[in-house]
This record gives sequence, structure tokens and C-alpha cells, in this order.
Amino acid sequence: MGLNDLMLEIKQDPNSFFGDETTENKVIRQVLKLVEDTISEVKNQAVKCLGQLIKIIRENQMELVVDSLINYSVGKDEELRDISGLALKTITSELPPDGKIAGKACAKLTPKLLGQVSSPDTPPETLLETLSTLSILITRFPAHFADPNLNPQPLIAIAPLLTHSRPAVRKRAISTLSQFVPVAPPELFSTLLQNNILPFLVANANLEQQRTTVNLVAAIFRQSPQQLTPSLGDIVPGLLQAVKRDDDELREGCLQALEALLLRSPGEATPFVDSMVQVGIQYIKYDPNYADEDDGEDEEMPDADDDDDDGELDQYSDDEDTSYKIRRSATKLLSAVIVTRPELLVSLYKKKKRFRLEVWSAYVTLLNQTSTYGGLAQSLEGDSAVRGKRKRDSEERMDVEETPYTLLRSQVPALSKALLGQLKPPKTAPATVQAGFQLLYALLAVLPGSLSSQVGPIVATSKSILSQSPTTTTSTLHLTCLSFLALFLSTHAPAVFSPSLPMLTSVILKSLRERHPRVASEAFRVFSALINATRPVKNNDWLERVYDESLQRLSTHDTDAEVRSCAEDCVADLWICATDMMKSKGGREWQAICRATGNTAGAVKVVTKVARDVDIGDQWVNSCLEWIMVLLKKSGRGGKPEVFTALDTLLKRYQSGIPTDLPPSLIPQIKLYIGTSDISLLSQALSILALLLELSPPVTFPVVEKELLADIYQIAHSPLVSGAALDSLLAFFSALVQADRQIATHVIPNLVIGVEKSPKTEVNPINAAKCVGQVVRSAQGVAAGTIAEYSKFVKKSSKAKSSTVVLSLLILGELGRFIDMSIQHDVFDNAIDHFSAEEEEIRTAAAFAAGNIAIGNLHLFLPAILKVAEQDPSKRLLSLHALKEVVTHCSHGQLEPVADAIWTPLFHNSTSDSEESTRNVAAACLGKLTTTHPSRYLPQLHACIRDENPAVRATVVSAIRYTFAESSTSYDELLAPLIMDFLSLMKDPDVTVRRFALSALNSAARTKPYLVRDHLPTLLPTLYAETKVNPELIRTVQMGPWTHKVDDGLDARKTAWETLYTLLDTCLHKLDLPTYLTYLLPALTDPSDEIKVLSHLLISRLSSLTLCIPLLIAHLDELTPALETTMRGAPVTKDTVKQDLERAAELRRSTMRAVAALIKVVAIGSAAGALATGGTQKFEAFVDDVKRNEQWGLEFRELVG
Repeated sequence: MGLNDLMLEIKQDPNSFFGDETTENKVIRQVLKLVEDTISEVKNQAVKCLGQLIKIIRENQMELVVDSLINYSVGKDEELRDISGLALKTITSELPPDGKIAGKACAKLTPKLLGQVSSPDTPPETLLETLSTLSILITRFPAHFADPNLNPQPLIAIAPLLTHSRPAVRKRAISTLSQFVPVAPPELFSTLLQNNILPFLVANANLEQQRTTVNLVAAIFRQSPQQLTPSLGDIVPGLLQAVKRDDDELREGCLQALEALLLRSPGEATPFVDSMVQVGIQYIKYDPNYADEDDGEDEEMPDADDDDDDGELDQYSDDEDTSYKIRRSATKLLSAVIVTRPELLVSLYKKKKRFRLEVWSAYVTLLNQTSTYGGLAQSLEGDSAVRGKRKRDSEERMDVEETPYTLLRSQVPALSKALLGQLKPPKTAPATVQAGFQLLYALLAVLPGSLSSQVGPIVATSKSILSQSPTTTTSTLHLTCLSFLALFLSTHAPAVFSPSLPMLTSVILKSLRERHPRVASEAFRVFSALINATRPVKNNDWLERVYDESLQRLSTHDTDAEVRSCAEDCVADLWICATDMMKSKGGREWQAICRATGNTAGAVKVVTKVARDVDIGDQWVNSCLEWIMVLLKKSGRGGKPEVFTALDTLLKRYQSGIPTDLPPSLIPQIKLYIGTSDISLLSQALSILALLLELSPPVTFPVVEKELLADIYQIAHSPLVSGAALDSLLAFFSALVQADRQIATHVIPNLVIGVEKSPKTEVNPINAAKCVGQVVRSAQGVAAGTIAEYSKFVKKSSKAKSSTVVLSLLILGELGRFIDMSIQHDVFDNAIDHFSAEEEEIRTAAAFAAGNIAIGNLHLFLPAILKVAEQDPSKRLLSLHALKEVVTHCSHGQLEPVADAIWTPLFHNSTSDSEESTRNVAAACLGKLTTTHPSRYLPQLHACIRDENPAVRATVVSAIRYTFAESSTSYDELLAPLIMDFLSLMKDPDVTVRRFALSALNSAARTKPYLVRDHLPTLLPTLYAETKVNPELIRTVQMGPWTHKVDDGLDARKTAWETLYTLLDTCLHKLDLPTYLTYLLPALTDPSDEIKVLSHLLISRLSSLTLCIPLLIAHLDELTPALETTMRGAPVTKDTVKQDLERAAELRRSTMRAVAALIKVVAIGSAAGALATGGTQKFEAFVDDVKRNEQWGLEFRELVG
């Protein structure tokens, strides 16, 4: 109790321990004495107490604790040795990662521990505990071991243990030694290499020593592969020779070492990849109990019947057979080849091999890589815009070339036959059958419809599985089988499986009735897939039974939520695909689906889905709308977007018009959502109002005018309303005016009054102007009066407030876009005059007005804008903004006659002005003009990419970026041969040009990935080079008494990383992920916080890619130091301000999000057995430290979940 009280007191208030040093020493000695107690519980509590004390005690007291525990650990009392080892590990684990205490503890503890390791008298058990303690220290405090004066040096002290007689000591020594290699002096590692590694990799080396050496090489590859890179020419051939020796443990170690090399240093391993593949394929079918007489290319895959014969021939127990470890390691080696060398997919498919359980996981990896890197034409789905003859040529080549897809398709019959032949439940173990179905699922995901020839075995195997009730051990198998069947039915033509349906549906119906909720849910999904695949479905017995079971599940109040959701989806599919049958049922299912309590999200989606595809009748629509209106009244936002979607769909399904009593009852409920507290719901609410005004104007208009119009005036000028919400607002005003033309004369002044009466910070006059423009467009009879009203405020003689002038200019601009103002020529002249206004807001609004008024009569007004741009440099930027309005809002037909008149002044002004803002505006205009007549203007841009003036080159590449929004096929065909010339400016000597070129590549990768995919091997080296910090672009600026470093290359570097992020989404199959990760690691320590945040986003994105998980796991400990540094943050000084603290906090949150993503990677790797060989100790220790952190621990634990 006393120890427990002391520990709790220290945790609550560490200062409570401090006082008289003599008393402190007495307490510490007493705790140390209790470590020797005879009662185990007391000893364990004393160890925990030391873990808390070590954080706060004085230096001399720390020395006392360390000396005492070291003495205990070398004593003859075995129990005391064990508890002292545990105590040493506890105090090293509990040391705070920052502060002076850790350094002092390491300085005191390390020499003693290393001395203990070096002593020949140390017992083996103590050696194991001491090595574990050293491992914890180097994992948590690597910086403290980089001191070349440390005596003895860890490598010197630990290396002799590699020849220890106890295998457990050798194994622990290997692990600990590899952790010290990254911080060891080069000369000491060189000695280790020459004395302890290379001599034991020769062909005739001692077997035991060679095993140890191979395991050490594998461990160093995982921890610090760059240390062994210069000697790979000696090491890898040694491993390839050693794997041939007749020793299973040595073979396993060699294969693991080769796998680690591939994952950690794929580039350096390139010369040896072919040999590794041969070794992997040789040992993936290794079985000393199987006499393989013919291992040639014509080897037949084993039939299922062979299994019985094998069992009769040999009574050898599988429990005594360890050859599976060799096959497993070979599988992992080939998986590493597949992950890091996608270009070898073709050669891997050509390797014929027997299919066993051990290789199925590797084959799944191969299939996943094929879907990413296989080069199938379907991978360009959605890219139909390219590309004329070029595309046809590539398709013709594909007919004769061997691609991974064509080779896989040719192997499917043999693979599926062999695989299904081995799946014989209940004779075959459930885990094996499950792995087989997972492989078949992966195969169908890559090649849909490829199992047409195997329907019989698939149905027979599935029936055998599903006819048995699921148990604790077989429920996962049932789920896997059902998931596969759902995919099989949805990817094959009905003619393929129709003959087998009676046999299949009977067992799936049995699963439908299972009490296990996940099994029942998956069975409903299978029927949904079947119903959709056989649409339209004729009356069948199984249809009736599916309906009955769905209704029974929906009518039962205690039905599992997932089962209910799947049953609802199944009912929706029945309505869509078997409408005649469902209409005869009387609608009982809707009474069960449309409930007001519980989770209604799935039911709302079902109603929406059915209403969109099936005409049921106005009565059904009415009853559904009544239910939807009940849901609208419920508090909270949850599910409301879906409710509004359902409302919109249902209103459009009325066949005889909207009932007259509906708008008065519905609109008051919609009123709750007319506000800026939730913009997305506001958008949907306005869309519903516009729809009601369109479908039932006489009834809806009076209610809207009375109940809602005043509120909508207030949100019309809100700066929060933008995007979809603004579009909905404009649609509402259009519908309102069309419902009653007379309202237009009231709406316009009320919109303007709303702007004038609101605080300036709560007003966006552009929104109000757009609303006025929409009203006038819908009721053009008020146009003349509106122009006359607001043109008087923009005259020179006007005394109006600047806010009124701004709003008037914006309104006139909106009207000028669709009204010819040649009669009111003075309005345009006044707008041009305001280019000289003192207020920037007026100047900007004037440019907007001038440009849009010009659209109404280009031949009259456009020359005046061009004249201002050419003759008045002070107004050039405003003139270009006006031209941008012209170019942006004119159609191609309007622009073609005037394009030549605009092109030359735009190009001249953009290249002669040093202001980047001027160049950006001009480039946007040039890009739009280029798309109006690409055959004329693309060559003009192309001719300027080698211009001596960097401003010209910057304008050209920036203009090209703006053309990527053009989606016409003809433009793509013209651009395709030239795009690499434009993107070659990524190598331009001018950093601004490079940045624009990088941005162009980013836009192309996002909008036209098919144009750049094949060029990425050429572009990526330049792109990767831009991700590095260039010291030549960093300059020092004097700011008063302070100096500040400015990185002129930061923007280009940031653009490069943004481009690499885009490429992950659109061109993944063209990226070499190991190389990608190699460049990403340094970004974690970039001087810029913005780059760090981008790198964290990229890590999170890579963590979601199945193919990248092995690579991330292999580099976890390499990632950890940078993440630790960021979490530690910069020290707080007297010059630190609040903004610095906020930025640091946000950076830490970004880091924690990346770490949370990596924790999921570790969990997946652990489940797959990828962590069996270690390599994640630093990361796991770092995660523990963050979780225990007082400041961030709680937030991090919530993030991780």
C-alpha cells in the first residue's frame, strides 16, 4: 500500500517528493530494498515505483538506482536477476523523451550496461535482459549514442555475442546490434563488416555462424540498408549461394534478407532482381516430402484427386514439417518483387508454378499490382477524349503484345481449375477454403467475367459451404463465400449461371434466414446482385421467398441495423427489377420501411432510388412525402441532405400535379433551413422552393412571398453563400419572377436595401448583383428602368457612397452581359472613368462592369478597353481584368471574330509587364482564346517556349495550363504532340517558369491524365528534383534589427509535391512507389511547415494503398525520427508569439493524423504477418510516447480510436 500511495502521489504532483535530500535518499534506498522482497507483488510494485521516481530524482540518486539494479542483475539469485532486469527495462521505458534527465540517465546507464555485456562472467539470462534494455535505450534516445567517445562502443561490446553458445543470446544480440549500426562510427562498422559479416558469407563457412551472419545482414537491411549498400556486390552473391545449402533455417534467413533488401533499397537491388526472382520461384514450391520429377515448363497443375493419393503414400505429419517456412519466405520475397518491380509483371506471369496455399497471398498481390500497373485499356476508362489515331495504334499493338492482362487471362482456366480442385469442404480446412475464395475474388476484381467456365465447381463448392450453419470458426468463411458470389453474379452474364440458379438460390435463402447478422446481410447483398444481374426478373419462387424474408426482417423491431439496411436495399432492387410482382403485394413493405424512429437514412435512400426509377402512383408519392415531412421536423442535421434529395425526387414524380394542400404545409418546414448556419442544406432548401414555384406557381408563390421572401433577402448578400448555394439562390429568384412577373419591381430594390442596411463585413455585393441580374434576365421588361436607376450612381457628378457605387457597377456589369448598352454608351464610359478611383473596390467593380458591358456589344466597346490597356500603363491591370471578363463569359462563337484583336495586346502586355498578377490575368485570357481556335493559336504559343525573355516563357506555360479545362477531342489531338515541349519548361533556368510548368503538369494530371501518363518516365526525374531544397534559392533579408531567410524555391517545391499528390490519384500505375517514398522521406524534415503538412497528407494517402503497405512498414523506423522532431516542436523563446504557437499546434495535429494512418498500416501488416521480422520498434515506442504525452495524449488517443 505504501508503494502504491507513493507512486500515486508522484504522478499527481512530482514536486511532492522533493524536500530534504537525506529523506529522499532513504525513500529511494527503501524502494530498492523492496525490490529484493520475497513477495512477488511487492517486488512488482517497487519496480513500477522506480519507473516514476527515475523521472524526477537527482543525478547522484539516479546513479545509486542504476548501480543497485546492475549489481542485482549479476548476482546469483535468479529471481532477483529477473526482477532487476525488469526494473532496468521499466526505468528506461519511463524516461521522458525530452529534458536533461534522459541524457543523464543514458550517460550513467549505458557504460554499465555495455560493460555488463562485455563481461564474460555475465549469465545468459542477464545478457538477454541487458540487451533488451539497450534496445529500448537506442530506440528511444538514438542521439545519445552517436558520441564517438562512448566507452565501450556498442558495436565492439555486442559483436562477440554473435558467437555465443546460446541461440537466444545470439538472436537478441543481432536485433540490438542492428539498432546501433545507424549511429555507429563508420570505421567501427567497417570493422564489423570485415570481421563478422563477409568472412561468414563464403561457400564453406561454418553453418551455425553463417545462419547468425545472414540474420544479422537481414536485420541491418531493415534498420540501415545504406550501410551495406557499398558491399552489396559481396553480400548478395553470398546470400544467393547460402540459400542453396541444405539447411532450412539458413534458407529462411537468406530469403528474409533478400526481401528486406528489396523493400528498403529497391534501386540498389536492381542488378540482383533476376536472381532473386529465380530463387523465389524455386523455393515457393519447396517441399522435401514431394518428389517433383518434372519441374519443366509443361508441368501440369495438381488435380484435386491427387490429394487422396498423397495422403495414402506418406503418413508424415504436417506438424513436423517446417518447410512451409521456406515457402512462406519465398512468397514474401516474390511479393516484395511484385510491389517494387511492377515492370516484371509479364515475366512473373510466364513463370509456371504449382499453386499451393503458401503462394495464394503472393498471387493476390500480383493481381492487385496487375490492376494498377497492367496497362489494360480499361484503365483509361473515362479518357475517351484522346486521341484519334494514337489510341487506335496502341490498341492494335495491344493485340499482338503480351501484357500482364493477356497473360493472366490465358492462365485463368488452369488457375481456377487447380484452385477450385483444392477447395473441398468440409475435407479442406476452412482457412484454406477462405484463402481460395479471396484469391478468386481478387481475380474477378481484376478480370470481371473471367470464371464463366468454372460455374459448376463454384456452385458446388459454395453449396457445400453454405448448406452448413455458420459456427464461430466458419462464419468468416461464409462471409467470404457470399461476398465472392455477389461479385460473381454481378460480373457474369445471366446465361452463364442461370442453369445453376435453383441449386444456388436454395442455399443462399438458407443464409438469408441465419441469425448471424453479418451472414444474413451478405446474403441479402448476394440477392441484390442477382436481381440486378437478371433484370427484368420474371416471377420465380426464390423472388417470393426473398420478398417474404425481407418483409419479415423489416417488420421485426429487433432486427440488426446492417441486416435491416440490406433488406431495404433488396426491396428497392425488387421494385426496380421485378415491378409487376411488387405491385401485387399491396405495399406492405413500405409500412415497415417508412418508420419515423430509429435510423432512417437507409430507408430514405431506398425511397429515393425507387421513386427515381419506378412510377408507382400519386398515392404512394403522397404517403412517402408525409413521412419525409415528419423527418424534416426532426432536430439535428443527420440524414437531412438525403431527406432533401428524396423530397426533390418525389415532387417530380407526381403524374397529375402537386396537390394544392402540399405547398402550404411543406414550406413552413423548409423555412427552418433558410439561413446561413448550414449552407449545404440552404442550397437544397432553395432548390425545393424553386421546384415548387415551377411545378405549382399559383399555390406556392403567395406562401413564399408571405413566409420566406424577407428571410431570403437577408441571405442573398451573405458572403457565406457561394458555389451550389448561390446557384440555388439564383434559380429560386428566376422561378419566383416567372411565377409572378410583377414581383420583379419589388425584388430588385429590396435586394439593394438589404445590402445597404447590413454591416459592411457581412455583405458580399457581388451576390446581390448576381441576384438582380437573374431577376432582370427572367423579367426583361424591367431592364431599362433598372439600368436608368443604377447608372445615375456611377456618373462623375454622383455624390453616392462608395458602397453604392460599387454595387451599382456590379449590377450594371451583370446586366451588360446579356443586354446591349450601346444606347446607354455613357454607362460604359463612366465605368472606364472609375479606373482612376481612389478606392480599390471601386476600381475592381469598374473593371468588372466594363468587361461585362463589352460582352453586350463587342464591336463597340472592346476596342476602348484594348486602347486603355495599350496607352495607360497605370490602368493596364484593370483593363486586363475587364478583358478576362470578356474572354471568360463569351462563347466560342462570340470570341472567334475578335480573337485576333485581343491576342496581340494581351500577349504584349503580359510579357512586357514585370507584375506577376498582370501576367496571370493575361495568361488566363490567352488560354481561353487558344481553345477558340487551337489550330491557329497553339502553334503561336509553341513558337515562344524558347524565347529569351523568361516572362514570355512564363506566360506561355501558364496559358497552356488554362487550356486544360477544354474537353473537346479535337483540341486534345492538337495538344498531344506538343505537350511535352510545353512541360519541358520544368527544366527552365528561371524558377518562376519552372513553377508555372509544374503547375501545368499538375493541371494536366488532374484534368487530362491520358496526355501525360506515357510521358511520366521522362517527367518524373525533373519533378522529383524540384522537391529538394535548393540552397542557391535561399537568400537573407534584413528586416530592421532582424534577419530573415527567404526561400525563393518554396512555391515551386510546394507545387511539385501537390503534383505528386495528384499523380497518386490519376496516374498511380505509372509511379514507382519505392522511388516515390524515397523522395518523400526528406520532405518530413523540410524547413517549411507547408511542405511538412503536404508530406503528412501524402503519407496518409499512401497508407490507404494496399500495395504501399509493405513499403511503409519497411520504412517505419526511418520515418519515425522526423515525426518525433515535428511532434517535439520548436523551443518556445521570448520572441515566440501566439501565431507561432498556433502554427506549431496545427503542425502537430497534421503529424498525429499521419501517425494515426501509419498505425492502421501496422495493424494490417501485423494481421498479415508482415511484422514478424521486426523493424518497427522505434515507431511503436514513439506512438507510446505520444499516447502518454500530457499535452497531446488525449487528442491523439481519440484520433487513433
